[in-house]
Amino acid sequence: MSFFKAYDMRGIYGKDFDLGTVYAIGRWLPTLLDARSLLVGRDVRESSDAIFETLCRALNESGCDVDSMGLATTPMVYYFTAKKGYPGSVQITASHNPKEHNGMKVSRAGALPVGYETGLEQLEQFVLSGKLPPLAEKRGVVREVCYRDEFVSDLKKDAPDLSDLKVGVDCSSGMGALVMRDLLGNSPIYINEELDGTFAAHPPNPLEVENCAQLISLVLEQGLDVGVIFDGDADRVMFIDERGEFVQPDYLIAILARHYIRAEPGCTVIHDIRTSRGVVESLQAAGAKTVMGKVGHAYAKLLMRESGAACGGELAGHYYFRDFYFCDSGELAAMMILDEIAAARREGLTFSELVAPICRYATTGELNFHVEDKQGAMDAVLTALEEFGQPQAFFDFDGYRVEFKSWWLNVRPSNTEPYLRLIIEARDLSELELRQAHVLGAMSEYID
Repeated sequence: MSFFKAYDMRGIYGKDFDLGTVYAIGRWLPTLLDARSLLVGRDVRESSDAIFETLCRALNESGCDVDSMGLATTPMVYYFTAKKGYPGSVQITASHNPKEHNGMKVSRAGALPVGYETGLEQLEQFVLSGKLPPLAEKRGVVREVCYRDEFVSDLKKDAPDLSDLKVGVDCSSGMGALVMRDLLGNSPIYINEELDGTFAAHPPNPLEVENCAQLISLVLEQGLDVGVIFDGDADRVMFIDERGEFVQPDYLIAILARHYIRAEPGCTVIHDIRTSRGVVESLQAAGAKTVMGKVGHAYAKLLMRESGAACGGELAGHYYFRDFYFCDSGELAAMMILDEIAAARREGLTFSELVAPICRYATTGELNFHVEDKQGAMDAVLTALEEFGQPQAFFDFDGYRVEFKSWWLNVRPSNTEPYLRLIIEARDLSELELRQAHVLGAMSEYID
């Protein structure tokens, strides 16, 4: 069933899932999570209210109480799942997906993520069975809770000094609009701050640079130092520099980590298998211990806990914090990265100059190819690499990352879409073009 993904449940409402699916999920979730109460939040999508009502009815019929946060960012739900000691939670959202989509992100106690390997596969089998657990003798209830002000109060201790920084903020008509003005104050210029479940201004996925066009224009027209843009549920954040250029999100892991490295020399910072070599080298040069992991928040949060990391991040714009219960928060990341940009600006450095030493390699960025035989294509790439001799490093826990002295690549199957994803970095553009041509030649017979 396509609705059940590697990290969460997500799909086109009315096609990949419907209210019948939601009802079955709600009836089985208390069993899966061993929970008799759950925290539930939702985003502003047009289908979210109906999904919420059906989910709550099903949870109640299974004897589970619901504390409803109402509209909430996904990080707010993670945060209060752990802080308030709930045995689990559900955020109704499709994150950065288009308006027709919706879904659910499920967490256990402590805001531990429930991915396909840690519960969603079992939940999928429950739903596909067509059976339901017995109705509870005592029906659960829905209670309204309001945690927004507490969330703002808790995060404001990390509020940056923006007095010397000109900032533009694009809330993407999504959930970031709930809190960002309270967190950053009135000095930034805000756009798309009105909640709109149709995302009329632009789709809520800032990783696609065309969705940043409005913010880029604002930065250039107003002469701003930085632009900040959130995805639909505010668990991801991305940045535009003063030149109107999109900043590859993994570069900012090295900027974000500075706060923790100053306070805890030698602290651990996690990153995913796609992360630029420039980021890893910058972190290590600053004294951090780096740990590489699989792509996806369900894996990153576990790696944060296992490694005792202070912080971390991913190419997709997720940033994780030990002090945020090892979870990702676009809101907190925005504040901490802006704080570093502001400090650099006071020393005479622009945002692009701050990042320049990190983005020291030529890169393809993440390329996506529609491939049916993903393993065949990846094996063809490995065979093509044999002519370069023994690599300096080889990782195979999420596709393949193969590192040579002056270049490296990662090729991996998407966990959520029918694509093979490829990144290549090299010491300069001419070598990058040569290596890219070689690798694409090896993959050519597999690309649709």
